[in-house]
Amino acid sequence: MSSGFSYAVLRAVPRVERGEFVNIGVILYCQDRDYLAAAVAVDETRLRALDPEVDAAAVRLAAEVIVRRCREPVGSARENDDLGDRFGMLTAPRSTVVQPSPVHAGVTDDPDRTLAELVRRLVAPRP
Repeated sequence: MSSGFSYAVLRAVPRVERGEFVNIGVILYCQDRDYLAAAVAVDETRLRALDPEVDAAAVRLAAEVIVRRCREPVGSARENDDLGDRFGMLTAPRSTVVQPSPVHAGVTDDPDRTLAELVRRLVAPRP
């Protein structure tokens, strides 16, 4: 059975003042399946093309924190009330080195497979 889902692309913006970015991951939320997950693939070469002095380790860490926040709540803040709230907090616009894109929607039979496909299509470098 197909279910609707929402997703946002995670972007690394090494120099926030310039607004240039590289896609580094995807967050996917499927309410019907009680599913929230993120996957990241940080390409240091692509980051350095935007800023040769970027702290790639810090970008990778910030992205991995988002992956962990999808899996498990942190503290007792209201974003932990349910997965929809957590997705909303993780995709709220921000002016940091790792930023979410606007939220998009789709339909899936398998959220894990869809997440992997979105990462392949939207994040992985083209051959």
